[in-house]
Amino acid sequence: MRKVKWGVLGVAKIATEKVIPAMQRAERCDIAAIASRDEARAREAAGRLGIARAYGSYEALLADPEIEAVYNPLPNELHVSWTIKALKAGKHVLSEKPVALDANEGRTLIAARDKAGRLVAEAFMVRFHPQWRRARELAQSGAIGEVGAIQTFFSYRLLDPKNVRNRPPGGGGLYDIGCYAILTARYIFGDEPIRVVATLDRDADFGTDRLASALLEFPRGRHLTFTVATQVSAHQRVTIVGQTGRIEICIPFNALPDRPMRIIIDSGADLVGGGARVEEFPVCDQYGLQGDAFSRAVLGEAPFEFPIEDAVLNMRVIDALVHSAERGTWETP
Repeated sequence: MRKVKWGVLGVAKIATEKVIPAMQRAERCDIAAIASRDEARAREAAGRLGIARAYGSYEALLADPEIEAVYNPLPNELHVSWTIKALKAGKHVLSEKPVALDANEGRTLIAARDKAGRLVAEAFMVRFHPQWRRARELAQSGAIGEVGAIQTFFSYRLLDPKNVRNRPPGGGGLYDIGCYAILTARYIFGDEPIRVVATLDRDADFGTDRLASALLEFPRGRHLTFTVATQVSAHQRVTIVGQTGRIEICIPFNALPDRPMRIIIDSGADLVGGGARVEEFPVCDQYGLQGDAFSRAVLGEAPFEFPIEDAVLNMRVIDALVHSAERGTWETP
């Protein structure tokens, strides 16, 4: 079974601790090289992770003729520039989210993709986890009646001023985790929001949003409400509410790769769970599933389900939420 040879730009924590190990365990991914602007860091990561080649520059990795696909986990403000450079070098690219700092910047990737004739996509691993696939199936099948509302909460506590999540222009809760709330609602509803409103609280020292809350109105009167925060205790939960029941995704975003995940389907018979049942999903790693899906698309075995145009649609909503918070008005994406 042929594997795609991957190169990784940078030694970001998400890459070295989550994505690379998962893709190394996957069926169709061969992590062949890693690069850093500090060659010693690249060599250390390569040695620790068992990667054959380490480069002291991103350009050197992109010049490697054996590398077919690139994973880009660089800081948000570098996603577009290095993704375009990788495409120009003839590589397929899976870029971390958010793929750009605004929708206009994201649209440049469409033209770059078309010119290069290579695949480019945004790395939202949650869409490959079977718990989300099942939640969407249930929601769209009418199993809980017509879905009217989704409530999402996602938070962590991070006070390090040197962390990229706490530094403009690409940091803040809306970019880092609010994007998940938007994406998964679009995924479940199968539709785009028609208007949005938001409020942001910014850290006076960091200049990034530490608390963001929003209301998104979708066609047919459906709503997403979400809160994301970067300076409170860690918590995450998604509740999908229909006319005759609800679905709760217990660990919706950071699904654990070493234990089964579960969702709760509740008929609402009472308030103490008398109408609830649990569906459990076998152990899997959503990062590895994502890597395999992208690799199969590179090999021409199956189309990639989520083209870069989907990333631009998600970015349009983030843009509108930022404008709403600045202006104090409803905005249309």
